[in-house]
Amino acid sequence: MEKEELQAIASQLKHPTGEKGIETANMMHEVNSNMIRHSIQNLNISNGNIILELGHGNAGYLDFIFEKADSLKYYGLEMSELMFHEARKKNRNFVSRKQVFFSLYDGNVIPFEKEYFDKIFTVNTIYFWQDPEKFLLEIYRILKTKGTLCITFAEETFMKKLPFTQFEFELYTSEKVENLVSKTHFKIVHKETLTESVKTRTGEEIKRDYTTFVLEK
Repeated sequence: MEKEELQAIASQLKHPTGEKGIETANMMHEVNSNMIRHSIQNLNISNGNIILELGHGNAGYLDFIFEKADSLKYYGLEMSELMFHEARKKNRNFVSRKQVFFSLYDGNVIPFEKEYFDKIFTVNTIYFWQDPEKFLLEIYRILKTKGTLCITFAEETFMKKLPFTQFEFELYTSEKVENLVSKTHFKIVHKETLTESVKTRTGEEIKRDYTTFVLEK
């Protein structure tokens, strides 16, 4: 692929827009479903929890969250206006029942008061954090004491094989994330790396290593 095509793919993955954005979101939902479910399972959701997801894409998996417990509230924050509208459309029933709330934000400041959420999770967004340490402190601020944060990401060894990750992406190893977490007051309570088979954009099956960090405030 030409450099411009690779840059366009990277840009869509970071901030989906237009018809290509919808196509990208559907692809991400399919390819990342195991990572998303694994992250949600590691939240240990219980009745009455208030949950935040950062970078939800089309959020086509909220049934899976609401199966976990009763009286839940889910909030989703997204930088992409297209994904904000797609997520609302896909989850219109949850939205109309005031169980789910979607908002746009700038990717830096999280527009909620301190200690608002019981559980927070984010999948495949860490590559795009503009100031990772500052953003992790911002997440810490809005999480309740003893609250849980799950960060799930594909390992650098896999991501390096994708030609478009040379643009827009900051790649991470488990060690690099541990070092980032050590600069905050978060405690690592669990870390797990799994391997799965995923299809590339050309239909080829390849192995992907991904890691989930479970952190506690």
